[in-house]
Amino acid sequence: MNGLLIAIKSEIFIALRTFASKLIVAAPALVATAQLLLVRLTEAGQQARDSLLGGSNFEADVANNAYGFFVDSLSTGLTMLGLLLVAQAAYSFSYERDIGSIRHILIRRVSRRSLMSAKLIHLHVLALLSVLLLLVSSYLLSGMLWEYSAIVEDGFELISESEIREEITLGIQLALLPLPAAIAFGLLVSVSAQSATQAVSTALGITLAIDIFKGLLGDLALYLYASFQPSLIDQSYLQSVSRIVRGYSDVLIDDRVLQLNMWVPFPALLVFFAASLWIVQRRKL
Repeated sequence: MNGLLIAIKSEIFIALRTFASKLIVAAPALVATAQLLLVRLTEAGQQARDSLLGGSNFEADVANNAYGFFVDSLSTGLTMLGLLLVAQAAYSFSYERDIGSIRHILIRRVSRRSLMSAKLIHLHVLALLSVLLLLVSSYLLSGMLWEYSAIVEDGFELISESEIREEITLGIQLALLPLPAAIAFGLLVSVSAQSATQAVSTALGITLAIDIFKGLLGDLALYLYASFQPSLIDQSYLQSVSRIVRGYSDVLIDDRVLQLNMWVPFPALLVFFAASLWIVQRRKL
């Protein structure tokens, strides 16, 4: 336990003095903010044109509903966060091994398992801080630029605000579940690669390759943690939530997919991290 605490203190010391940690925390929120501002500018022009052409009230109500844009900004921020976490996890151990600093930590009676556990904990803390900042900034800015309201058509409430919030809460929970597995995957690549450059390029390359080809795997893709993570080719439940909160009635939700979303990422985390511990115990540092 003492070795783990020393390793955690070391990770905190490095995190407070490196740009990468600050980037992980702030970048998703900044990108989501930029997206919301750009969308608002675009929507302003679109609404002006629709008003001249006599657009429907339902379209206007949906366009001004902040919930849809809030979910979109979350999807964008979480997509970036997932890539940043994989890259940082792959970079962390491999870079310290390349420059030799990892030996100094091991000399201070820190075991290799404690070191890997500290890195896993550290990256989870960064992810938590980043998600909190993303949620707060996106929610406040969406409320400033648009109005949070129920979906109403011709005076009839299609979806209440409480139902919208329940769907968004579920979508956020399901979108966050794969992040620990993504972090563990990055650590696995980090201890397996020969250099930091190789580790980062391999981790990001495999992550993007899975994202591209998961649509071709059919039902097998449901057993990959990355299938449930917001990504460039998004098939996550949060993407469906974006349509639900806009009043679309053609969104079909498969309960089996939701169950796999809840259960698949955790075994992946255990397998990746266990493999990382096994490899790091046998590698010459």
